[in-house]
Amino acid sequence: MKYSLCTGAILVACFTPAAFAHDVRADDHAPIGVMADHAHKKDEFMVSVRHMHMEMSGNQIGSDGITPEQTVTSIPNRFVGLPGQPATLRIVPTSMRTDMTMVGAMYAPTNWVTLVAMGSYVQKEMEHSTFAGGTGTNVRGNFTTSPEGFGDITLGGIFPVLGIADRKSAEQRELNIRAAVSIPTGSTSRTAQILTPMGTEPTVRVPYMMQIGSGTWDFKPTVTYKSWHGAIGLGSQYSGTIRTGKNDQNYRIGDVHELTTWFSYRPAQWLSLSGRVKARSTSKIESIDPMIIGPVQTANPDFQGGERVDVIGGINLVSTHGPLAGHRLGVELGAPVYQDLNGPQMTGDWMLTIGWQKSF
Repeated sequence: MKYSLCTGAILVACFTPAAFAHDVRADDHAPIGVMADHAHKKDEFMVSVRHMHMEMSGNQIGSDGITPEQTVTSIPNRFVGLPGQPATLRIVPTSMRTDMTMVGAMYAPTNWVTLVAMGSYVQKEMEHSTFAGGTGTNVRGNFTTSPEGFGDITLGGIFPVLGIADRKSAEQRELNIRAAVSIPTGSTSRTAQILTPMGTEPTVRVPYMMQIGSGTWDFKPTVTYKSWHGAIGLGSQYSGTIRTGKNDQNYRIGDVHELTTWFSYRPAQWLSLSGRVKARSTSKIESIDPMIIGPVQTANPDFQGGERVDVIGGINLVSTHGPLAGHRLGVELGAPVYQDLNGPQMTGDWMLTIGWQKSF
């Protein structure tokens, strides 16, 4: 008896367990949102495309929510005393969407190192409510900023310490270490037209979280451990982003430390289901961009960073025969279950990652 599954325009392939032609498994790779998890054998080459979508709405301080009306009547404006700056915040972000398309390549010149490169195109959109004048809760109007552009580029190498994705037994382990650097190719000077509390509509530099790149050379270490026990897979990864120096605008965004752990179940060679937990810690921005000024929380470097825990479910598919043999498709959908933010700061809602991979 034969079984088949077609995944549409992205991965149109029929998976037939009776006639496997390639020694690949859907759980060879980690869930699609986990990067730098595996190395390759000598002369292997892999390309990948991922698209990530993230949604945010509302605001909170620490783990407690705060309304726009509370924000504009109780949160001090860091820039009070400068021309046109009121005593409290008067502009409140209400929702944000981020889309990031990442293109990656991996090549192994030897068995002991896999070279990696990744670039991205980033699109951001944030909606705001502007409150009239220097006091009160009357809304003057709403506006949207939507910067976009090519992001920073990551270059580095993955060094396999245990295993190299060539499992012949029912149980095996892998341990990989990535050493990489992020090159500051993304812009840190994007601008947009805004609506002020007095009703003017100037074009200003958008705040920190709406810029495209970090502006600094960043170290990006990663350590990944994976093991397989029959149809069950386990994995854990630490990844960091360590900023160096300050950018051309005289500030440095926060360091990031992430730890993620996942469980996978492979009911068939071509299919793997996964669940994982990701914990993320981001520090505050150091120093300040003198061109980012305004009665809005996103202009204050102290209202950046915090801790967050996400729960994420996913599916990995791999074609095992035919013209698309070896093509992989992965999908992950997740949402935060805990957020402790240096606020007021926007609250994360959910995120979706879809990706394709192919080795040659």
